[in-house]
Amino acid sequence: MENTDCPFCNRANGREIILETKDCFAIYDAYPVSKGHALIIPDKHCANYFDLTTEEQLNCFLLVNEVKLRLQELYKPDGFNIGININEAAGQTVGHVHIHLIPRYKGDNDDPRGGIRGVIPKNKNY
Repeated sequence: MENTDCPFCNRANGREIILETKDCFAIYDAYPVSKGHALIIPDKHCANYFDLTTEEQLNCFLLVNEVKLRLQELYKPDGFNIGININEAAGQTVGHVHIHLIPRYKGDNDDPRGGIRGVIPKNKNY
């Protein structure tokens, strides 16, 4: 179901598509945190990842794998973070599911230990 107010419901909305399948696509993030930061987005307008069917979730993550290969080839990062923001409390600002695939580079953070745990900085180190 398309939502005309949603920036992701019209496929890339004029932005470069990195890769696509019949039911999801990948674009570069408009506000990247690193070179090659990509978003994997299902065509289905749905705000919550957990409301996608298992097949839709699988298709998105199969595309994550393909986009990772492309980014590895193009940008040669040293690692990756993968994340999904679900609901406002978790930082979601666009009401359409999207998976962040963020290339990481040696030296891009003084202390990358804890990785994704850094979403709550005081609990990052353990």
